[in-house]
Amino acid sequence: GSAMAEGEGLVSVDYEVSGKVQGVFFRKYTQGEAKRLGLVGWVQNTSHGTVQGQIQGPTARVRELQEWLRKVGSPQSRISRAEFSNEKKIAALEHKDFQILK
Repeated sequence: GSAMAEGEGLVSVDYEVSGKVQGVFFRKYTQGEAKRLGLVGWVQNTSHGTVQGQIQGPTARVRELQEWLRKVGSPQSRISRAEFSNEKKIAALEHKDFQILK
């Protein structure tokens, strides 16, 4: 079969992470982790001190990044909460790579 296991669909999920997550290279580390996992999407700082974005890719890999966003983050970050919303199955990836949006 293909590189992606049969029966393993693609999902898209939005996320928002609260805590000490700005000014601690959170976006850069999130991008690095997403690329390592082969995921696409984006990440950006919000005006109210959180980091938000979207992740797309194989379900199992998306779950890994969700866990990372919930528990790990960048070395200097302090995550108080990670919320996920709008999860849906998708037929194809809607982003070419994982970008940091200004």
